[in-house]
Amino acid sequence: MKRLIIIFLTLVTSVSCSDDFLNLVPDSSITSGNFYQTEAHFNQALVGAYAAVRGTHGSIASWVMGEMRSDNTHLEFNITNRGPAYIEREYTDFFMDDVNSGLVANKYNSCYVGIGRTNEILASAQDGSFSQESKDRIIGQASFLRALFYFDLVRFFGGVPLYLAPVRGASDAYLPRSTTSEVYQAIIRDLETAIEKLSPPSFPQSGRATQGAARMLLADVYLTLKDYPKAEAELRQVIGMGYSLLQNYRDVFRLNNKNSVESIFEVQYQQGNQGQQSDFLYPFIPLSANVSLITGISSQNLQGGGWNTPTFEMKDAYEAGDQRLDVSIGVVEGTGQIGNMFIDALKSPVNYVPTPGKRSYLFVNKYRNPHSLERNTDDNFPVYRFAEALLSLAEVLNEQNKSAEALEFLNRVRIRAGLEQITTTNQALLREIIAKERRVELAFENKRWFDLLRTGKAIEVMNAHGVYIKDFYSGESYLPEMSYNVTPERLLFPIPLREIRIGNLEQNPGY
Repeated sequence: MKRLIIIFLTLVTSVSCSDDFLNLVPDSSITSGNFYQTEAHFNQALVGAYAAVRGTHGSIASWVMGEMRSDNTHLEFNITNRGPAYIEREYTDFFMDDVNSGLVANKYNSCYVGIGRTNEILASAQDGSFSQESKDRIIGQASFLRALFYFDLVRFFGGVPLYLAPVRGASDAYLPRSTTSEVYQAIIRDLETAIEKLSPPSFPQSGRATQGAARMLLADVYLTLKDYPKAEAELRQVIGMGYSLLQNYRDVFRLNNKNSVESIFEVQYQQGNQGQQSDFLYPFIPLSANVSLITGISSQNLQGGGWNTPTFEMKDAYEAGDQRLDVSIGVVEGTGQIGNMFIDALKSPVNYVPTPGKRSYLFVNKYRNPHSLERNTDDNFPVYRFAEALLSLAEVLNEQNKSAEALEFLNRVRIRAGLEQITTTNQALLREIIAKERRVELAFENKRWFDLLRTGKAIEVMNAHGVYIKDFYSGESYLPEMSYNVTPERLLFPIPLREIRIGNLEQNPGY
């Protein structure tokens, strides 16, 4: 990855020689010499930085590593496709991934692509020929995005090389790993800058980062570090910024509510022929020659589906009467062999009873919206919602022995879901209730694995989940005996082998 950055910069900078007879580039061309000057240039660069968020938070790696790694989802084994990309996803789910995983490398490299783009913006913004107000807005957004990329890296990989300036040559490209603490301190500094430079949210929102998004991310950082007083301070600021819950949980994921008053930050997509579309509905639905009952259009899904599949244990985690269940999870029934189901019924999971003689398949339903072209959808992907701010505040208050205060914020989320209010102020019991509430409220939004890590529950929960999965699929031979052997070393992913070799980096323990 770092070699590619050097090559790109060499190509850009090599045309800026001061000798006129060597300057063969037309004056109208964009080079490093005439770019990063006007506000339009920086806004164009910001678009590229925002696009990188799709690779870090809306990509295959994001939901394999953030959701399938947890006890929320599993997969439908596809015996017809044993390609490396499929096996890498399976092995990540099974806790059997290794240093050669292209999936893990894609996540690692995607974060650094975004970091490289934000570094270029931040290095040049103050020199631009436009107003300080516009510079502040650009610096604030780039600082937020760089912090977001590094927050992903440090949670998935631990301490990583800390690039805070553009790579201009080999001496800049091969930095050693910084400590986890050093990475977190850099993230906090970036977010403090973002909060200072950005404006509070205004509604309707544009999808760009705001001060609310920066404060929410900073609160998440402090929550991860267990600095509960600082997390509380940031979350109370977020609560007072005008965000609110939409009336119905289903409304949160409707296309006409993208960037709504409940949205704090989300990955932007647009269906059409411009290459800006999303498609994550399709990986989440079953392998079938005809998935029209699910998609609403003529469509097949023989190679691209069967991933991020909710388990029946996940379905059963919802309380009776929880209105989020059939928004989040759908059920299809049919016949046929594993890997090519003939779908003949689409059903609700509420009070679901399997039909004798039919296969039952659960799928992530919350991103199922009308669209006209196969694998070309308009759904954004949520990164932070106001509901998470409420639940995070409930958690940090409870951890500070303010359990009675925590109930207000927890119950705002539960009331919308149609559930009874919680009244207990027992700290240990309330801790478990809040954790479960986060699980069902934020299901399939790539939060569960991080929650398990943060609360120290990952090893216990995932080993128990492995027992459940092996028992549930006991008649199928695709689960290796060594799968779901979760040890402390498996709480971090491996640094990709190529990065170890070219950068002489130390590998994480256990790999």
